[in-house]
Amino acid sequence: MRGGISAVALTFVFVFPLFAPTVIAEWETDTWISNVIGPERLDNGDEFGCHGYEDVDTQEENWVIQACRDYLLGLTNSTRWGKEPISFGIKSNTIDQMTVNHLIDSGFIIVGDSLDTEVEGLVSFSRNGGSLEKGVADIEILESADKDSLISVHWRARVGDLRVRDDPDVITWLEDQQVWFTTWGEWHLHTIAGQATSVRSEGSSLISSSFHSNQDRISWKVPGTTKLLFDNNVISVRGSNGQELSMISPDSRKLEIGWRPIDGGILLSQPPGTNITIELENETTEFIATPMATFNGLHHAITIVGHHTTNLFRWTQDFSDSELVFTWLIERPLSEPISWIMPIVAISILIAAPSSIYYLVNKDSEIISDDR
Repeated sequence: MRGGISAVALTFVFVFPLFAPTVIAEWETDTWISNVIGPERLDNGDEFGCHGYEDVDTQEENWVIQACRDYLLGLTNSTRWGKEPISFGIKSNTIDQMTVNHLIDSGFIIVGDSLDTEVEGLVSFSRNGGSLEKGVADIEILESADKDSLISVHWRARVGDLRVRDDPDVITWLEDQQVWFTTWGEWHLHTIAGQATSVRSEGSSLISSSFHSNQDRISWKVPGTTKLLFDNNVISVRGSNGQELSMISPDSRKLEIGWRPIDGGILLSQPPGTNITIELENETTEFIATPMATFNGLHHAITIVGHHTTNLFRWTQDFSDSELVFTWLIERPLSEPISWIMPIVAISILIAAPSSIYYLVNKDSEIISDDR
């Protein structure tokens, strides 16, 4: 009798996990974001934004907005210019006001990239450069970009278990273009920094002052570009501490702080909260200062937007040596499903265990009877 009770108890232990309710969802951490690849992408000039949680509709489950932000903040800075993520990807072409409020409250200022209309309180970027997917990419769209515009090109490395093939010809063509390689956040804040810069003359010097802007609620220190025109020769360009400002190469296609001479003046790339002194050969009172939409006088800008980035290694493996700059929309991945082998093992145990126990109990009973 005692053996029968034991057999029933053990059978229950094996059976219960198969019929017990499952956890709604479990989430993994993509360690590539903080190890090896993530730091390399930051050095490249990339930006990390958010795309929510895998297989969760952001507009139905607003909790993923703050949760995705916290997840990303626990792994990396958003960019080389600042820590907080400010860009968020929405899958649909419309967005409700409750979701907008949650995005603003969580510190996001940029949303993209399939929305049909502008969103009050947020900056909206559209997908206007096609895709890097083979057979979908369109060079004609990229060739027709307007001056001083930002082109957003779509990229997704995997859809479920299927790998998406990129178009190497389009990638090579993009890498050869004399355009500014940037990100959503960098583009937007570069514009604000340029507009927040003012220039005044003091004898033979021009003083360029860039002020902090409070409208974006973040601490990114993205430089803005100003074109300064004057009839004079430049002796030196120095920062707030008197140090010489770096010279920018005419071939530079990624945002950096510094200056370079142009016909009739200079281009100055200056971070917010600083003063730059341009020492001239002679005294001057006549100059023209113009904020520039693009860095280094380049025609327009391009960013590749990595959608649903659940595994940074897989999403970046074709671009390790590329000059292209990405806006990665990070999505926290679901845990990998249990292998089909595990249920088979469990069922095998379920069948074998009671039989083995029954056999052993009977064997023990026979031995006891013989001893008597």
